[in-house]
Amino acid sequence: MRVLGIDPGSRRTGWGVVRLEGTRLHHVGAGTITVPEKLPLPKRLHVIHQELRRIISEHQPEAVAVEEIFFAKYANAALKLGHARGVALLVAAESDIAVHEYPPAIVKRTIVGRGAADKVQVGRLVTALLGLGTPPEEDAADALAVAITHIQASRSRAIGR
Repeated sequence: MRVLGIDPGSRRTGWGVVRLEGTRLHHVGAGTITVPEKLPLPKRLHVIHQELRRIISEHQPEAVAVEEIFFAKYANAALKLGHARGVALLVAAESDIAVHEYPPAIVKRTIVGRGAADKVQVGRLVTALLGLGTPPEEDAADALAVAITHIQASRSRAIGR
């Protein structure tokens, strides 16, 4: 199973691809789509769309896992995040790939063991789980965590059958 995890954002969208072989997780690729803040929102969303299409074409995931929106302090920030998230969902639909959504607290609980973990803890555990030599960028680590969460959830569903 090959899963593309996405941590959406209107300025920084993290992505990470994880492959499951047997019981082992393998890091395939990860990065951050960084868009200049001064670009108008529609242009930023277009860049995110193009980059996610390229990533899907290059890595051929079987599933896409996207982090759900958390309740942000500022409504405007939450709306922009929602737009970026919508682009991620659209790209997956255009590619005819199943999409799975996970709340941030579930992702943190799956990776760290508690839903209130910080980004540093998530990054450290993702690095350990995937056997990486150096931690990925923060947004990429979050995206890898979303991909791992989907793999773990899929394993649980398979066991429960």
